[in-house]
Amino acid sequence: MTRQSTPPAVELRSVVKAYGSGERKVVALAGLDVVFASATFTAVMGPSGSGKSTLLHCAAGLDRATSGEVVIDGTPIGRMSERALTRLRRERVGFVFQAFNLIGALTAAQNVALPLRLAGRKPASGEVTAMLDEVGLGDRAGHRPSELSGGQQQRVAIARALVTRPAVLFADEPTGALDAASGREVLGLLRAAVDRHGQTIVMVTHDPFAAAHADRVLFLADGRVVDELIEPTGAQEIAVRTARLEESRAAVTR
Repeated sequence: MTRQSTPPAVELRSVVKAYGSGERKVVALAGLDVVFASATFTAVMGPSGSGKSTLLHCAAGLDRATSGEVVIDGTPIGRMSERALTRLRRERVGFVFQAFNLIGALTAAQNVALPLRLAGRKPASGEVTAMLDEVGLGDRAGHRPSELSGGQQQRVAIARALVTRPAVLFADEPTGALDAASGREVLGLLRAAVDRHGQTIVMVTHDPFAAAHADRVLFLADGRVVDELIEPTGAQEIAVRTARLEESRAAVTR
């Protein structure tokens, strides 16, 4: 199956997201048109307040767009009921957050199995163990989060996000709370999920090194995509592009 023949995992069509009204109205996304192709890894970068997190929340169905349309795995979500949207997110969307968000009272295996159980499905024999093996933690299945390092907890979170084989995995600063070595391991796992299993990943990050693992880097400013880098050659290229965009933005606002 080629990328060209596969429908996009997520599409944002003229998406506007505004908060408040009148003089207090803030436009976080200003008519965004973005396509996240299946089996690709996209990094989203931009200064604070650029709309990165809002893009992620709207694209994942965590927040509803003010106008425009979001399509997840071929399904427009704008008019879906909350119940139907919750079901779609549970079955077709995975999440990895900076803070891990594991359940402290559950073991690693139980945390990984949780999305399946919430969907009313008993994990198949060996399914959870296989996911933990994939992230290098097969021997930690019985450990609780407090017994794991930060990097290990994030790897459990990745296994939990991938166990349902979602159409798209959204990662919000997944290495932000990790040391350099653990961060590299996590980024390697995300990259491998794309290359080996055709997973689609959209990652918000401020780190050029993290973004360099992606196939594409989108740069946001004021709720718009202001630049795009395809197949970045490394962190330095991304850092230089970021600096140029910041200089251009500063010049405009003077």
